[in-house]
Amino acid sequence: MTIRVTVWNENVHEQENKIVASVYPEGIHGAIAEALNTDPTITATTATLQEPDHGLTEEKLAQTDVLFWWGHCAHGEVSDAVVDRVCNAVWSGMGMVFLHSAHFSKPFKRLMGSPCNLTWREAGERERLWLTSRNHPIAAGLPDHFELENEEMYGEPFGVPEPLETVFLSWFSGGEAFRSGLTYKRGAGNLFYFRPGHETYPTYHNENVQRVLLNAAKWAYSPAPRLTDPNIAPNVPVEQALEQIEERGPKLHHDGEEGFR
Repeated sequence: MTIRVTVWNENVHEQENKIVASVYPEGIHGAIAEALNTDPTITATTATLQEPDHGLTEEKLAQTDVLFWWGHCAHGEVSDAVVDRVCNAVWSGMGMVFLHSAHFSKPFKRLMGSPCNLTWREAGERERLWLTSRNHPIAAGLPDHFELENEEMYGEPFGVPEPLETVFLSWFSGGEAFRSGLTYKRGAGNLFYFRPGHETYPTYHNENVQRVLLNAAKWAYSPAPRLTDPNIAPNVPVEQALEQIEERGPKLHHDGEEGFR
């Protein structure tokens, strides 16, 4: 079994900021893909905002088991057609991992159905991540806690729905705490949000962070066949009811009519 991962990145800071370019000379997407490809059960490729269809064509998503998403300053430049395509793939069974500032990305907000807002501060603070679910597959091989010497602070309240499970809880030097590893199910797709990853710090070179990403790819993967149409809402004729029934009363819709959306 090989898990096919696509790492998507807006790839803007790397081209416009010398500090980010020096930390991630191959881009954030390149660093994450390189880490994922150290596992023989994973094949990771990349896609960026600048490519046609942002690198996420129907064909590419059909060949993607798990999609990683990093975005920050160019959320608004992501095509709504691509957002629809990505969300349909998730509802059909593709796994997805949202990283750091992707909490404000169009796909994440669509899938969460909430503002996804939070408090923040860019001050290079120490972040201590605590495991809150030791037996969760995403926590496999990790210590009870680990630290990142420099990170951007995210603080509660975090405007997202209640997750299936909270895997990590972060504490920052300034005293704030944040739910930094959250799992969700959307349609047939598994979703994971992981907080660390500010672009000016070498977070994705950290061994423990890379372990989280590897575990997340394996957890989000589903071996089940994709749903062919996650949005289908058929009008079932009376004669196809499981039990014999007789149509009664007035109705608005005609037989075979698709209905309103």
